[in-house]
Amino acid sequence: MNRFWKKTILPIIEKTTRKHIVEIGCYTGVNTENIIKYCIKNDAKLSAIDPYPLFPVEEWKELYKDHFYFYEDLSLNALPNIKDYDIVLIDGDHNWYTVYNELNLIEENNNSFPIILLHDVSWPYARRDLYYNPENIPEEYRHPYGTDGMIPGQSELVAGGFNCTLNNALTEGGEKNGVLTAVEDFLDKSELNLNFNLIEKFNGLGIIYPNRKELNKKIESCLE
Repeated sequence: MNRFWKKTILPIIEKTTRKHIVEIGCYTGVNTENIIKYCIKNDAKLSAIDPYPLFPVEEWKELYKDHFYFYEDLSLNALPNIKDYDIVLIDGDHNWYTVYNELNLIEENNNSFPIILLHDVSWPYARRDLYYNPENIPEEYRHPYGTDGMIPGQSELVAGGFNCTLNNALTEGGEKNGVLTAVEDFLDKSELNLNFNLIEKFNGLGIIYPNRKELNKKIESCLE
């Protein structure tokens, strides 16, 4: 997600004047710091979610005060407790069950649908689930998985392929498999008038936002 910050994400945030940002999936906090810098400069706040943060959360809370709120939990547990946000960055657990339900919670808990930016909507996880902790996913939504890796154009996992240390679904494609599939299923279900744009590079960035003329112009100007 950090690779999209300067050219795409920050321009979208600035042009649309976002005041409450939610970040799902912080990892080492590289992009989290980018967001906090924006929040300090523009009197905004960040609500960040990650069950296993790899940065000093308590130090940051003390340092950044009202600009930084942190939820050390799974996104599906934390999202119902966060209100009135206007943009969401999703880079958490890259599987259909998690992403589909994140999107539904975001729609249900906001009177005004926010801008949503999702990482990993292209290969390798567009049509294949990843489970950081398989036990977090109900069995009926969990595909058979293994710790072999992936190569483009091949459905089955291979020894030594990309991300060969992670829990990847054994095969690519099919129903309820992958991040892009979750996005498409959500858009098909939602009764809202929403747009979706996809940037293919760097494993893919998806952008979901309300279909409004002025908002469309601002976001599309950041994608050129």
